[in-house]
Amino acid sequence: MDENQLGAIIKDVLAQQSTNYFALAKLEHVVEAAVKRATALNVGVTIVILSQDQVVQMSYHMPNANLVGSTLAPKKAWSALAMQQPTINLSSQVQPGAELYQIETMMAGKLTTFGGGIPLKVHGNLIGAIGVSGGTVAQDQSICETAVEAFMKESD
Repeated sequence: MDENQLGAIIKDVLAQQSTNYFALAKLEHVVEAAVKRATALNVGVTIVILSQDQVVQMSYHMPNANLVGSTLAPKKAWSALAMQQPTINLSSQVQPGAELYQIETMMAGKLTTFGGGIPLKVHGNLIGAIGVSGGTVAQDQSICETAVEAFMKESD
C-alpha cells in the first residue's frame, strides 16, 4: 500500500468518525417519514432510534399509539442492535428445536423476536438501530423499513 492509499483510508475513517449520524434535523426527518407511513396504515406507533452505544437518540410516541408500544419499541431497537439483525429474522431462530430456542427467557424479557426492529449500518459499520411498535407485526415492520430507508437516505 502506498502513501496515497493510506492517506485516503485515514481520511475516510476520520470523515466517518466526524459524521453526526444522529443530528436532530436528520432524526426529525426519519420520524416524520415513519409517522407518514403509520398514518397511511391508520395506526399509531412509538418510534425509537438508538445509537450503537445503546443511548436513545430519539423517541416519539404518536398521540394515537397504544401504551404497549412505548415499552416494546425500545426493546425492538435494542434487540436489533444486540443481535445485529432485523428482529423479524429472529422469530424462526427462537422456535422450539431452533438454535436460539429460549434465548428470550435467558435475556429476562429484554430481547424481542418479532418484526419492527432493524439495525442501522453505514459503510458496513453498525451504528445503531430503529424500533417501531404499536401496530401489527407487519405494520411495525413496514413502518420501521420506511424509517430505516429515510435514515439511510439522510446518511448519503
